[in-house]
Amino acid sequence: MKPALAISEIFKSIEGETSYAGLPCSFVRTVGCNLRCSYCDTQYAQSGEGIRISLEEICEEVESHGTRLVCITGGEPLMQTEGVVALAARLLESGHTVLLETNGTFDLALVPEGVVRIMDVKCPGSGESGKTLPGNLERLTPRDEVKFVISDRADFDWAVAFLGEHELAGGPQVLFAPAYGRLAPRELAEWILEAGLEVRLQLQLHKLIWPERTRGV
Repeated sequence: MKPALAISEIFKSIEGETSYAGLPCSFVRTVGCNLRCSYCDTQYAQSGEGIRISLEEICEEVESHGTRLVCITGGEPLMQTEGVVALAARLLESGHTVLLETNGTFDLALVPEGVVRIMDVKCPGSGESGKTLPGNLERLTPRDEVKFVISDRADFDWAVAFLGEHELAGGPQVLFAPAYGRLAPRELAEWILEAGLEVRLQLQLHKLIWPERTRGV
């Protein structure tokens, strides 16, 4: 039997988040997530069987998009660690830049070198904070990124304290994103400036471009 993944959707769009925001990108969205964040905007990918698609077919679909950038997302992709690791390796071998979005609750040790790991550290407003594997922070390099989704001032203060406690300066890029519909981007921008933080404000470009769409963006 050919190796396969449970997939929610595969599509071509504009990368709306991360430091790669604005670039054309192929998205491979897996099914299944072990967390239930209060602001989740991809609840349709949290559970269910999805569609079993072989790695060969996934790669063929990605190649048909004509994009160099590929984002493996979910759900939580590393719930299917073996298949996701194999897919990432194949995409790297074919010359793609591969982003992996993860909630940090699964060991990153097996993720191939060369994959850009985007780790979402959950703030209290998510309802899922405190679940990041401590060892994962140590595995991140300057190529990787850490994201904090901020719902309110309490989340902001928590994230600032987290950064100070874990000394991420000089390591992965740090992204602060306002929780969509909960916190105005302007307010978060002002907090960042007032605090003198060297972090990147991250807006979800795809929601600004296609606010009416929930899938395929």
